[in-house]
Amino acid sequence: MREIYFDNAATTRVRPEVAELVKKVMEEDYGNPSSKHLKGMQSEQYLKTAREQISRTLKCKPQEIIFTSGGTESDNMALIGTALSRKGRGKHVISMGIEHAAVYKPLDFLSSMGFEVEILPVDRNGRVDPERLKNAVRRDTILVSLMTVNNEIGTIEDIPGLAAAVKEKNPQCYFHTDSIQAYGKLKLRPKQWHVDMLSVSSHKFHGPKGCGFIFIDEKANVNPIILGGGQQHDMRSGTDNVPGIAGMGLAAELYYKEYDAIHENVMNVRTCLYDRLSRMEGVTINSGAVNLDAENLSDMGFVPYILSVSFERIRAEVLLHALEEKGIYVSSGSACSSNHPGISGTLKSIGVRQELLDSTIRFSFGMYNTVEEADYCADAVEELLPVLRKFTRY
Repeated sequence: MREIYFDNAATTRVRPEVAELVKKVMEEDYGNPSSKHLKGMQSEQYLKTAREQISRTLKCKPQEIIFTSGGTESDNMALIGTALSRKGRGKHVISMGIEHAAVYKPLDFLSSMGFEVEILPVDRNGRVDPERLKNAVRRDTILVSLMTVNNEIGTIEDIPGLAAAVKEKNPQCYFHTDSIQAYGKLKLRPKQWHVDMLSVSSHKFHGPKGCGFIFIDEKANVNPIILGGGQQHDMRSGTDNVPGIAGMGLAAELYYKEYDAIHENVMNVRTCLYDRLSRMEGVTINSGAVNLDAENLSDMGFVPYILSVSFERIRAEVLLHALEEKGIYVSSGSACSSNHPGISGTLKSIGVRQELLDSTIRFSFGMYNTVEEADYCADAVEELLPVLRKFTRY
């Protein structure tokens, strides 16, 4: 049976070149980068190379990249680290209602610690109103955290415009963006956009799991949240995951080197599946149009990598497993939230009808997918819908 993997927003398959490098570092260049001998210096060089590879993709300085265990740690460092360092200036924090758990859980923690967390609503497409954001910013607002691309429906937030609105109202307020679903999919420019912190996870762009990074502007003051041996200039203690970091750096370099070709392929895959599904009865597409030719981030709409679709009178989990039996792997929502089943806060926030909240599938694409796979998937859905609607009690 063929295998079609349409769950790339959950994780991606590691590139062969990346896997080979990780293996080499684990077996041959295994020294501790904090050691002063040759083996340690060889490992330290991998860290330096990865910082340079990643900083080139963001147009920032290598020293502004801090390696972490992944996107969740990066988000926690941004939110909790900022709160700790700036609590003397104020305790007001702003975010929005469609953030990933890696953001809203730390926000819950900050709330329990006495911080005032304000959550802004979004429109039908999942976007924050810049004027509403600007009006919400106060003199005692120390942090605004808004994701770049939503992990369930693929909405692109106008991060440059939103950051500008915040800085115009309060230049001292820090701006953080969770770019875990955006890195590789968009050309991110945190320095140009006046973004102070930006979080990324390696396994979303064909790098190894358990590895990520956070961009922290050199002018920002953020407290470390992992203390110990003082690695990475005291910003993130613990022995560095050299194999993972080396692989992540290479994955980043290769992805942006092939950026245009990957985008074009993914767009073709999405367009094929979008067109086929939108013609089927009782199907609602929650992810809007993609405009790859737009010059500004605000005009791109949605990334082509994520397609959220609701199917009337069918539970998402039933359709997910029916597709799995045909070798097609999809998601019923965020992979992280699936560990704690419940109705998606994102779908609620954008106004998806009540009866469709538990009937939504996320298809997410990557560089290895093909138009042929999209056609095969559409054929499978078309075959399954009448059968499942006939025999499934809803």
